[in-house]
Amino acid sequence: MVRRNTIQRELILNAVRSLKNHATADDIYNMITKEHPAVGKGTVYRNLNILAEEGEIRKIEVIGGPDCFDHICEKHYHVRCIKCGRLFDVDVEPFPELKPRIKDSSDMQFLDYDILFKGICSDCQKTK
Repeated sequence: MVRRNTIQRELILNAVRSLKNHATADDIYNMITKEHPAVGKGTVYRNLNILAEEGEIRKIEVIGGPDCFDHICEKHYHVRCIKCGRLFDVDVEPFPELKPRIKDSSDMQFLDYDILFKGICSDCQKTK
């Protein structure tokens, strides 16, 4: 199915690229509505998922937190601060040998994986 490019989708893509901080849908919505208040929250959520499906952005599913959206689409890993919840990129080479080594007893067909490390960011380390 070919989707047409819309002005809203372009605004959302530009917001993700300019924020560069693993923004949530609410972060992106708040940024866009400062200049374009007519854009609805549902439009932002829907188009973020479309952009992720099309490979324009990367969707990071965070257990216990909102999904985040990354402007870097290449395979890379993240660390989540256990204090403030922010995500950061981890500078480590991908583990291409990991997927073939997974043993499964449930007949699951593995398609991909994401690794999310946990830590405490430098800002949170400064505040006790």
